[in-house]
Amino acid sequence: MNVILFDKNPKKFYPLSLTRPISEFRIGIFTIKQKWSQYYNNVSCSSEKHLNNIYPNSIAKNNLWIDSTIIPNNNLIVELNSLKNGEALYKDDILIAFVSEKFKLEKLYRRKTSLKIIRINSLTDIFTINASEICNDFKLIEKKDNSLLDRKSIQVFGDKKNIYIHPNAKLKNATLNSENGPIFIDEDCDIMENVSIRGPFSINKSSVVKMGAKIYEGCSIGPFCKIGGEVSNSVFFGYSSKSHDGFIGNSVIGKWCNLGADTNNSNLKNNYSNVKLWNYEFQSFVDTGLQFCGMIMGDHSKTGINTMINTGSVIGVGVNLFGPGFTRNFIPSFSWGGSNGFTEHKFNMFKETSIRVMKRRNKCFDENQSNLYETVFDMTKRYRNY
Repeated sequence: MNVILFDKNPKKFYPLSLTRPISEFRIGIFTIKQKWSQYYNNVSCSSEKHLNNIYPNSIAKNNLWIDSTIIPNNNLIVELNSLKNGEALYKDDILIAFVSEKFKLEKLYRRKTSLKIIRINSLTDIFTINASEICNDFKLIEKKDNSLLDRKSIQVFGDKKNIYIHPNAKLKNATLNSENGPIFIDEDCDIMENVSIRGPFSINKSSVVKMGAKIYEGCSIGPFCKIGGEVSNSVFFGYSSKSHDGFIGNSVIGKWCNLGADTNNSNLKNNYSNVKLWNYEFQSFVDTGLQFCGMIMGDHSKTGINTMINTGSVIGVGVNLFGPGFTRNFIPSFSWGGSNGFTEHKFNMFKETSIRVMKRRNKCFDENQSNLYETVFDMTKRYRNY
């Protein structure tokens, strides 16, 4: 079956979905697309037009179109595989998937399911369900050699079966606690001296945890990241760095971000009330229903040293944030400044920095990348009314 994961309402997940399809969000060990690829060989994405050159879709004569916010499981796969051409699967009044050559919702025969469906309905779901998704994804990992756990320098609490360390990973004098959930350490990762990790936790290929870091439950670190200080219940999509001391909690960090030394975010209001978060769909702040909520940071954003980030902050794409005092809790894409005020981060300056940043990781900020971010620059101009 040819599978296409479609974005029904990407604006709901801005700024993260400004630069990628929703199915490229990392939740647990894998991205949503990687989760579906555990079950189907041919999986592509269908999203907004400006993403097509980097994330093309592959349309066949017989396609299974699936809402990209849906998380797969074995029981759901059975129901999806039974769908015939022209049939759609619904949970209550919510469309889950349908089979058709083209993306057409008319004249589809409705089938209803009573299965429990796991999906992301908001940006905060990325970190609120992350711990459980690490547990689910861990069951899909093919676990082979785990001899690194026999080293005397590694202190383990909990069942060793709930810990997987790739043979090429490096660990020195680390403390791993799997009592509350599994720990997954991928290929070529470097866990430096005196690091403490509590599961559920996952870290992907070629990432580094710096000396003395304290990593709490529910953290997913994408590939090629550098993490230090204190991190709790947060997701780093990949190629981002928080190398120094400072606290990040209940947050989602996009790709190619850099958090300067002693950057801290608040994840709890002083009056313990629910946190409100800027919502691009409703163009206003919306109650998350959460007492703990840190920040959402779009791709290629940076903070200077000693940056203080407010509870429930939404930081857009290409932001350069610095200076004393708490920043405002909605910062439009391509903003430059801090609590003393903002100016526009000019696109040419952003592009020059991005070229240098990606070159350090042997990646190219090519013409497709440039066109994508220039489109996002224009799309978000309306919000830069400083």
